[in-house]
Amino acid sequence: MIEALVVDLDDTLYLERDYVRSGFSFVARRLEDIGLVDAPTAFDHLWSEFEGGRRGDAFDSLARRFDFNARASVPDLVALYRAHRPTITLLEPDTLETLVTGGLLVGLISDGPVETQMRKIEALGLAATFDVMVLTDSWGRDFWKPHPRAFEAVESFLGVPADHLAYVADNPRKDFIAPNRRGWTSIRLRVQGQLHYEVEATGYEARPQIELSSLTGLAERLGLRAEAGESGS
Repeated sequence: MIEALVVDLDDTLYLERDYVRSGFSFVARRLEDIGLVDAPTAFDHLWSEFEGGRRGDAFDSLARRFDFNARASVPDLVALYRAHRPTITLLEPDTLETLVTGGLLVGLISDGPVETQMRKIEALGLAATFDVMVLTDSWGRDFWKPHPRAFEAVESFLGVPADHLAYVADNPRKDFIAPNRRGWTSIRLRVQGQLHYEVEATGYEARPQIELSSLTGLAERLGLRAEAGESGS
């Protein structure tokens, strides 16, 4: 029986491409503000690179294209991107509420720069949602998934046996290795638009035990939908 449901953040509770779009738009407007390139042109270039599969160096490409690195360095643009307050929305707010109020303990484990992740959490209105929240970067990048430390910390904090814990995430390259090894139930949320939607797990330990196309399916599997509806009536 699942007693505690722990979720990933990026591409699980919201679509990460929406965060990317929000960040590119913010940076583009700042570039226009300082007179380097008009915002639509900068955004179109960045988004075209992203849609073409470019990851991690879109700002380098933009700086080369418009030759402004001396006045706005790539590290400056990355800092602006990470520091902006994003315009993002929950994938399934009603179902998330059902999961949160359905009698389970609820936690979060997420990689990524701490300040960036906190801005996402605040923008989504989730700051007070979780019984435990672990942002792995608070320990340093070496402790990002698939490192087990975050999962060990959640077990200790909640006091729930591993076989009564479930982790919901999206990326089979890293998300399910540690919970599988520790005896958790691993659940992949696979939704069109996710950055890793097409990625398949390689190796037994990386493979989620359950794959779902919506959080609604998860709520129904856990038997929470009817209970939450009755409690709210």
